[in-house]
Amino acid sequence: MAGNSDPLTPRAKLAVTAGKAVAAASRAAGRGSGSVIGGRVALKLDPDLLARLAQNLDVVLVSATNGKTTTTRLIAEALRAAGPVVSNALGANMPAGITSALAGSSESRYGVIEVDEKYLAGVARDTDPKCIALLNLSRDQLDRAAETRMLAENWREGLAGSKAVIVANADDPLVVWAASSSPNVIWVAAGQMWKDDAWSCPSCGGVMQRPGDDWFCGECGFRRPTPSWALSGDHVLDPHGSAWPIHLQLPGRANKANAASSAAVAAVFGVPPQVALERMYQVQAVAGRYDVVQFQERDLRLLLAKNPAGWLETFSLIDPPPTPVILSVNARGADGTDTSWLWDVDYTRLTGHPICVIGDRKLDLAVRLEVANQQFQVCENLDQAVQACPPGRIEVIANYTAFQDLRRRVGN
Repeated sequence: MAGNSDPLTPRAKLAVTAGKAVAAASRAAGRGSGSVIGGRVALKLDPDLLARLAQNLDVVLVSATNGKTTTTRLIAEALRAAGPVVSNALGANMPAGITSALAGSSESRYGVIEVDEKYLAGVARDTDPKCIALLNLSRDQLDRAAETRMLAENWREGLAGSKAVIVANADDPLVVWAASSSPNVIWVAAGQMWKDDAWSCPSCGGVMQRPGDDWFCGECGFRRPTPSWALSGDHVLDPHGSAWPIHLQLPGRANKANAASSAAVAAVFGVPPQVALERMYQVQAVAGRYDVVQFQERDLRLLLAKNPAGWLETFSLIDPPPTPVILSVNARGADGTDTSWLWDVDYTRLTGHPICVIGDRKLDLAVRLEVANQQFQVCENLDQAVQACPPGRIEVIANYTAFQDLRRRVGN
């Protein structure tokens, strides 16, 4: 970490001030948090601002297709045991949003930053991170993001020779391929439920063999590395073989995997697993995810699922039938305008659940559910869907902008 001298030039200070003013104006106009537009203005005035803001911080970058917002939050909570933290906790994960977040705190010791997969290499160059956590790679926003193997290649090239400690998921072949160009990697056995993007070898294109939890390419020998950290049931196993219990308020196996990776990151900064995991228990929800809210005198649990891997994980944690489920899908810019991914989701896992469908692309989703032989009802909006649901807590699953729409409607 650099010294505590002020890294900001007069131009940088002007950029920060202007960015904050624009963000405040955006909030006052009801256009969201203003972090992205504020960051864009600031970077326009000083293109090197992100690097300047990161100078006095020990930085952690977190990137993945799924789980990066939650993992960023868990790491931030763990590192607060060692000092003040600044983080882009609300998920504005491209350079403008990251710049806004870092501009909001001048006293922090640590910067815990979620980074969109496409921007990881560039943000790593700007922020000189001490640690980078790589969780998973799967298909997502195919109209915007590159095909997953191309993303893995971009990570591999961008991180080649990096001085950062890379904490990477040993169970995802694409992540392993990306991280293997780095000289200092800590492997975590965090698991991989969704395997449909990892049947061909990222090294040679051969067919991957997957006996049990292991994987390897029979053609070139590329194989799963030996992990030093592992998720084992409800415990994290550290490099010394000690088992530390995971007590989370967040549901599901995926969040235990996020906690395991977060504990490995915290250890890089000298925070012991027991302390890190205890602090993670404080996290009840992440930017509205997993919140239970009251709406029309009903309990609704809000769940975010943005892509096939995310939907698969979400289906594994909802209450069993006959719990009612509302599904909402949009296809706006932030979601990706291509809805073909709906056909990669196994909706037969919802058999027995009463289902209501809403959102901009409700008819696309209705066709997919029809093919999956699911019983469902198409509704105009959340109000109508809630009224159509039988008694009991309702599980509400939505992709990105649909989730934000729902949060605004329920006042969350």
